[in-house]
Amino acid sequence: MILEERYKGKDKTIFMQNLRGVARRLGIRPEWLLAVMWKESRLEPGALNGSTGASGLIQFMPATASGLGTSAEAIRQMDGSEQLHYVEKYLKPYKGRMDSYEDVYLAVFFPAGLGKADSWVLHSSALPASVVAASNPAVDMDDDGQITVAEFRRYCYSGFTDAESAELKKKE
Repeated sequence: MILEERYKGKDKTIFMQNLRGVARRLGIRPEWLLAVMWKESRLEPGALNGSTGASGLIQFMPATASGLGTSAEAIRQMDGSEQLHYVEKYLKPYKGRMDSYEDVYLAVFFPAGLGKADSWVLHSSALPASVVAASNPAVDMDDDGQITVAEFRRYCYSGFTDAESAELKKKE
């Protein structure tokens, strides 16, 4: 499986087994989930974004972690296998709506964008498009102060080789 060798946790064998199980139950490819984790945390279970407090493999925001019955601090203390329980719990409401790597990543990054047209700008009533873009300058690839779904989809593949990108675009 691509990206498997990049996992930084000490529980690699059990993590990969558990990741495959989570992916199967969610109806997604395990490579898609690994790629999201690579982009968000470089597959480092203890990853912390010092400015937002986002933590762990998929960078759970503190409020999201709390809503899942844990905390960002507790997430950082878990190994990858333990975090997978919360990853699955978080993604379960989107089961059946994640038909690609980009969809899985969008469910993590900005779930309101799932199913939206490529021209839709990532925003919410509580989070203006300019704030989303300013908080994620690497994703605002054209530096126009907003992030469209199409722009996000392009960002998904940045940093991957052509071969890795081709593998991530496969549906089966």
